[in-house]
Amino acid sequence: MINRITSLFNIKYPIVQAGMIWNSGWRLASAASNSGILGLIGAGSMYPEVLREHIQKCTAATDKPFGVNVPMLYPNIEEIMDIIVAEGVKIVFTSAGNPKTWTSWLQDKGITVVHVVSSVKFALKAQAAGVDAVVAEGFEAGGHNGRDETTTLTLIPMVKEQLEIPLIAAGGIATGRAMLACMILGADGVQVGSRFVASEESSAHQDFKQVVVDAKEGDTQLTLKELAPVRLIKNKFYSEVQELYKTGPSVEELKTLLGRARAKRGMFEGDLEDGELEIGQISGLIHDIKPVAEIVQDMVAEFEEAKKSITSL
Repeated sequence: MINRITSLFNIKYPIVQAGMIWNSGWRLASAASNSGILGLIGAGSMYPEVLREHIQKCTAATDKPFGVNVPMLYPNIEEIMDIIVAEGVKIVFTSAGNPKTWTSWLQDKGITVVHVVSSVKFALKAQAAGVDAVVAEGFEAGGHNGRDETTTLTLIPMVKEQLEIPLIAAGGIATGRAMLACMILGADGVQVGSRFVASEESSAHQDFKQVVVDAKEGDTQLTLKELAPVRLIKNKFYSEVQELYKTGPSVEELKTLLGRARAKRGMFEGDLEDGELEIGQISGLIHDIKPVAEIVQDMVAEFEEAKKSITSL
């Protein structure tokens, strides 16, 4: 497959492994890149020196392109960006912030910049800021999400209608059929998160991976919009959030309940009761834990088979 995304990143397939906190360390990113897609290290859960270590280990584990996902709302952002440049990373995905802040600075250093958005409005702002591509993420996605609850099925064609730069679809994509559907709607490629959480190379706790595999339709919900909207597996912590909402809580009360490092407790340490378990709606369609290479092979094979079946419609 050769298109705008494979050419932009110099990869074999137009698939990006999402840079997810507590899931996307160097093992996942390097395995993804070695499989012919773009692997991303999730910098959001890493102190600067930990990020440096993951970049160095990823560089040693693959000779293929890989990148780093950087949520711009995190502290130490200047140090993180300096490390990315110093370690020779050539692709950066930014999110949760104004793309104008870092895009030109990174591009001046030879780095390709992609920005993650959840609406047409912010896709156009990212394009105006000069980014090389945009990830448009629908309401189905796991982790932090858009407030407007626009689904991938409607978001992608609306963004495509107005965008000129390459477009990557995200949210609810775990199969080759979903990949084909998004590309028919106008995407040049797809970003996949939840499916790679349930991979052997993901840095998520094994118990969290099993929860993802066991999840059924309706087991996730978008919540905490007053802080930063996040899609969670319904567990004890989620129930506590819903009980607090019945009292009409202030933002400070929600922050107090959330506390610190709750996502780490859930996804990385395996606290399935009191941890924050972030995952997408597509978890209901994920039934096993497999090596990244096998996940990619299955997606590509299903994509090609689905393409052939279109002619019979």
